[in-house]
Parts: sequence; structure tokens; C-alpha cells
Amino acid sequence: WAELPQSTPNFILPYYPAQLCSVNNVEQFQFLMYRPLFWFGVGTSPNLNTSLSIGQTPAFSNGGTTVTVNLKNYKWANGESVTAQDVLFFMNIYHAEPANFCGYVKGDFPDNVTNVTASGDTVTFTFNKAYNQHWITYNELGQITPMPIAWDIASAGGAPGTGGCSSAAYGTGDAACAKVYTFLANSAGFNPNNPSAANNSLNTYASNPLWQIVDGPWKLSAFNPDGEATFVPNPTYSGPIKPTLKSFTELPYTATSAEFNALVGGNLSVGYVDESDLSSGTTNPYKSGPNNPRLAGTYDLSPLYTFSINYFPENFSSNANGGVTGKLFSQLYIRQAIQDLVNQPLYVKKIWKGYALPTYGPVPVVPPNPYASTLEKSNPYPYNPAKAKALLVANGWKVVPNGTDTCIKAGTAKGDCGAGIPAGTPLKFQEQYSSGISTETEEDVAMKASWSTEGINVQLSGASFNTVIGNAVACPNGCSWQMQEWNGGWTFAPDYYPSGEDLFQLGSEANYGDYNDAKNNSLITQTIDSNQSLTKWENYLATQLPVIFQPDEAYALTEYNKDLTGVTPQNPFTGIEPEDWRWK
Repeated sequence: WAELPQSTPNFILPYYPAQLCSVNNVEQFQFLMYRPLFWFGVGTSPNLNTSLSIGQTPAFSNGGTTVTVNLKNYKWANGESVTAQDVLFFMNIYHAEPANFCGYVKGDFPDNVTNVTASGDTVTFTFNKAYNQHWITYNELGQITPMPIAWDIASAGGAPGTGGCSSAAYGTGDAACAKVYTFLANSAGFNPNNPSAANNSLNTYASNPLWQIVDGPWKLSAFNPDGEATFVPNPTYSGPIKPTLKSFTELPYTATSAEFNALVGGNLSVGYVDESDLSSGTTNPYKSGPNNPRLAGTYDLSPLYTFSINYFPENFSSNANGGVTGKLFSQLYIRQAIQDLVNQPLYVKKIWKGYALPTYGPVPVVPPNPYASTLEKSNPYPYNPAKAKALLVANGWKVVPNGTDTCIKAGTAKGDCGAGIPAGTPLKFQEQYSSGISTETEEDVAMKASWSTEGINVQLSGASFNTVIGNAVACPNGCSWQMQEWNGGWTFAPDYYPSGEDLFQLGSEANYGDYNDAKNNSLITQTIDSNQSLTKWENYLATQLPVIFQPDEAYALTEYNKDLTGVTPQNPFTGIEPEDWRWK
């Protein structure tokens, strides 16, 4: 199975910080070994899959403040049962180290949990008040991955449970849990005290006995630091579908051209093609058009659309250029001008050959779901260079087509450039983008050229996916990055209900650009506290442009061997389930 170019797994612990929060680490690597409490994705639908979940459907009581989850009979590879204590272990780590988990939003999970108790196969959560029950299941409990008691140690060789974290009453063992977390994180190659340090533990992933204690259908048998990972079936897997394949190997590639050659050579069971490899596209994004003739005899083609939005963040806290960059991004009219110059329908047709759909707001429209509003399905900011120019001129800028605009009217009054933007400021930004996929690079170059027509000067520099997402770290006290374009946007996980707190509420670990808007925060809170729809919030945020929206292309144009069954339908959260795959 082919990994996407330069998108290799590089973290094994299923408790991951924002800079390691990627589908290549979680859904396509960790989930094969460590099953989350709840599994999401029923066919192509983004719904809770009760049959593949460790936890039974949550039961609400006491006016919605108490939630009880009974666990199914799953086993760890060391023979122990997966119990409520393993859920409490995760929750105690979360209570001690919330800022080191991708799903954390200050004030939400686990801050809103007053108690967690474990008894046999039953775990009970007590919340500080009643919330939207759909949100509780999808975005709170959906974050949990049970962790084995054998991981509750603070040093190598420790006896299971000696770390004192899993046995502590909820919220009382923070000191012990912090030590256990630090040991586990370092064992996985992430130093919480030096988050930017290189991962020097990759070559131990298949040999460290910690990571062999799995409850998923697969366990790791080999792993190379370049990202090649080989799995073999876990004989103790308790789930409903047991693997029949002898082994399953994920292969890394530096570019789509190398992966395409591997497909042509028959060296892959499942891979993908870039749109540039197809002579013609599709008129229906949900159906595949003609396959590449060099592959059509061996492989079937199936586009994978994820429950996601595509965007890239601007850093509202950027201290670049003396701090003026962050001030520029804080001006709505500048964000509007940038968005007005992104020609989404044209990119869908010319670059993606029809295998994409535009993103016009913070809620996915694909796969079809009940959350997307009418406004989300339209286009609040259609391509309009004249409007972009008018916005800049009306706000104090001298527009220099194919050059660099400059602020000529500093100040905060109507018609001025805005707070903190002195006269002479150039409208110039640095964007680091994920290279390796030719069509995505083509899109970045096209956007740069479009912005340039109205004097918005964006300088591009390419890097690997892991580098780009690793640099896109929220920094409320200021940091130098300006635009980070990892060409993947956000697939809604570990929060599966797109209510916005993960990406756009102040204090979220995944609010990479430190976007802050009081009305947005209030509307998100309203959707969480009640059962009202997302419409009012999503329509507001679609007009406020907290990020720059761009086409949500097919995550992959999957090529799978004609003799391999079970590959489709593909999971809308990008999860791969090779335990379903069977050779004819």
C-alpha cells in the first residue's frame, strides 16, 4: 500500500500533539494497532460505526450530565482484557497533559469532566453540565483511545501499573501521569520539553516491546525511519473482522511519479494516481472516469473523498516583519481580497480534472451529510479580481499589478490600512507548501500568480508534508511563520462532528493561526451547549474567512488490484482497513 508522497508515519503513541496530528500517523498507522473507543465511518458515511467500536453506544442519564459506556470483550496482545481502567488511564493522562493532545480545546474535554470512574467493563463520565449529546459522543468520547496498563510505567522495564497513573482516581494523579506521559512520549520519539527536536526513536518502533501490546487487528513487525512499515496479523484481535493477509506493508514515496512507476511495475496492491496521470477526468466527482491505459488491465480506479475541508492558515500571531504580518492577516478586507483571487471552480476543472469540490466554509459538503448549509454549498467569495482590487484601494493601498502593493494611508479610520500597519508596508507574505504531489504544487503556483495580478506578493518555498505541518504551530505569544500550506486541510478527527471548536476556537491546539473572534467563539459555544444546528455558526464563519479556503480534492485516486476485494467503499476519515481485504 502506497503512502502519499513525503507523508510518512512518524509517531506511534496514540496520544499525539498538534504538530504530529496527521492521518498518516493516526488513521493510517496507529489505528491499525490501537483501536479507538469509537470507530467512525459506515461505508462512505461519516457516522459512528457501532459494530467496529470497542465501546457500546453511550447511555445518558441525570439530565444528560452522566454518560455510561460499556466495553465489548477486546483483548490486548499480552492477554489482558481491554477494560474501563484502560479508558481511565487515557483520561488521567489527558487531565495531566491536555496541551499535548491534538484534540484539546481549553474549557472543553477534559476540562468539562468532573469525574471518571471505572468498574470492570463499565466507564462512567460525569460532566459539569448537560451538552449536545451528539457532540459528546462524536467530539468528546470520540477522542479516547484505551491504553494498556502495561504502558503505565515511568521507566523502561517497569512493572505494569507502577507508574501510578491508571489506578489514580480521576484528576488526582497528575504528577504521576506527567512522568508516565513523558516516558511514553520520549519512547515514541517526541520530547515534550523540546517539541522541535528530531525523532530519534523511529528505528525502535518494531523492536520496543511497548508497541507490541496492541488491541487492533495488526501489529508492527518492521519499521524503517523512512516510513516503510510492515504489519502482521494480531492473533489475539477480538474485533469482528479478522485479517487473512499474511502481511501488510506501507511503502513511502518522494513523489507521485515514483509511485506511478511502482504501479506500472506491479509492485503495489493498492496505490493511487495523480490527476496528471489521467488523459481525461470526470464530469461527476463521485464517479471515476477513464483509467490510465497502462494501469487499467491490472487496477480499478476509485476516488476517495474524506469528511474534510481544505484550507491553509494564516498566522494572526506572526511576528514577522516587526509584527506587521500578523496585523495584515487580522484585516478582514485583506483576507477577502486573498480569497477573491482563489479561482476554485477553475482549479477543480483544470488541475484536478473534476476530482475535487470547492470548500466555501468550515463544514464539509462531502460526503453528503446533514451539517452543510445552503450557504456552504454556494460561494460567498467567487473569483473576482476587480473586487479584490477595489477592497485594497478602498482601504489605503496602492495596487501594483504583478508587483507589490504598499500601504499609502496608514491609520484606523475608514479608508485606512488598519491598526498596526504603517505607511510603506508592502503586501508581501511567505508561504511554505507541501511539495511532492505535482497537482498540489500546480495549485500553489496558480494561486501565487493570481494574487500577483493585484499586487499581493506571496513567496513560495517547498518542504515535506511533515515539515510543513510541524511548523504550523499555534503561538499566541508570537512566532515567525506566515502561511503554512500542507495541501490537506483538515479531516475531522479526533473530533468527528464539525462544530468548529477544534479549528477555530481560541485555545484549541489545532487553531494553528490563533484565530480569535468573539462572535465565532459564542456561536460555537451555543452549538455545543444545545442541540441546535450548525447553520448560524457556519454561515457566519464562512464570511469571516478564518483561513483561506481552497478546493477539497479527492484525498486519493485509489488504484487497487482487480483481484483484491474489500478495498471499497473507502473510509471517509482516510482510515485503511486491510483486515477487510481478501484476495480472490
